[in-house]
Amino acid sequence: METPSLGRRILALLIDWAVAALSAVALTGVSYPPKDIGENLVIVGFFIVEVGILTGLLGFTIGKRILGLRVENPAGQPIGIPRAVLRTTLLSLVLPAIVMNEDKRGLHDIAAGARVIRV
Repeated sequence: METPSLGRRILALLIDWAVAALSAVALTGVSYPPKDIGENLVIVGFFIVEVGILTGLLGFTIGKRILGLRVENPAGQPIGIPRAVLRTTLLSLVLPAIVMNEDKRGLHDIAAGARVIRV
């Protein structure tokens, strides 16, 4: 099990954000970049739902799959939707993601009982 680099994780996050933003634009008609806080919240909502469901059920998102990353619990299984939504919501707040322990696990991963590995 290899811990992925921060650059790989950030690139996966940017891909996932782009997918969520494009989904929000296509399905709701919000503009990108968003015109106001309401449109921004719609995009954040899409991000939390998309990343939460994919991470919870599969262990990876589109960005993580492209970059060879996986989110798992200590037993090596996907973390489930409730924990994945908690993790993604905390990730959306940014600060929990940049505060890391010595294992390069952010507070969002610790709170959700998750770790990101390179596959």
